[in-house]
Amino acid sequence: MTRRPLARYALRAASLATALGLWQLLTSLDVDLWLRFSQFPTATDVARAFADRVSGADYWTDLTDSLTRILTGFALAAVLGVATGVLVARSRLAEDLLGPVLEVVRPIPAIALVPVAILLFPSNEQGIVFITCTAAFFPVLVSTRHAVRALTPVWEEAVRTLGGGRLRILGSVVLPGALPGIFGGLSVGIGVSWICVISAEMISGQYGVGYRTWQDYTVVNYPGVFVGMVTIGLLGWVTSTAVELLGRRLTSWLPRTSYVPAGRGRTGVPRVAAPVAVKADGNPENQPEAQHQGHDESEQGARDEHLV
Repeated sequence: MTRRPLARYALRAASLATALGLWQLLTSLDVDLWLRFSQFPTATDVARAFADRVSGADYWTDLTDSLTRILTGFALAAVLGVATGVLVARSRLAEDLLGPVLEVVRPIPAIALVPVAILLFPSNEQGIVFITCTAAFFPVLVSTRHAVRALTPVWEEAVRTLGGGRLRILGSVVLPGALPGIFGGLSVGIGVSWICVISAEMISGQYGVGYRTWQDYTVVNYPGVFVGMVTIGLLGWVTSTAVELLGRRLTSWLPRTSYVPAGRGRTGVPRVAAPVAVKADGNPENQPEAQHQGHDESEQGARDEHLV
């Protein structure tokens, strides 16, 4: 039996409240058990700093700059990653030409490209967008490539039999069939993008959540540092949820599986009696065996329910 949505939301809220209460308790009591919670600001200190920061204009300027950078870089990565992934998966020539270069560049952390971005681009803004795009590009590329290669060839052969060309196959078979894998890569890419954009803002940015968080650290404003961390977490949660909801909307045609707790699968499921053959005279054939089998099944069901 699954929980109702209201009960699930209440459970999630209780989990978050428990974490905040534990944070407040450990920091207010200055607990030092290997981990030095006495160095941490309390949850109430962070809440007051957050309220002060929200009331100022700089907070919203930083928020707007970071969102602009992340959305621009992520949109470019989504388009380029899906296009390159489909091309590499569908064309051997493209795989031979682009595959070696992509596999050599892919293990390089995107944040390590900050010096390259500074040398290539005339402004820091463009360099940060480049780093964000690079961070999300490879997860989208790899997921799209594997999703396209995993498609069954029967669908493509059916479209070709009906007279469909390459564009029809791409629009009606390849892209719809690979959508679950594509959105898996997009979900990973948006999280990696936030990591890299914040790091890039700390190193070479002007304004932005990462830049402000680093400035608070340099002036030993630890509540301000935690305000930046909370802001980053909330922004990452909102954007990843938006990507997930969009993916569910575009793949609503897929069958959905619901979670059933272990041991509950047989509860409330009606049992179907075994078919009984009927003779020409109207009397059931093998009636004692059928009754004995039904009796054994009822006893087994009773034992299962007792165990549950």
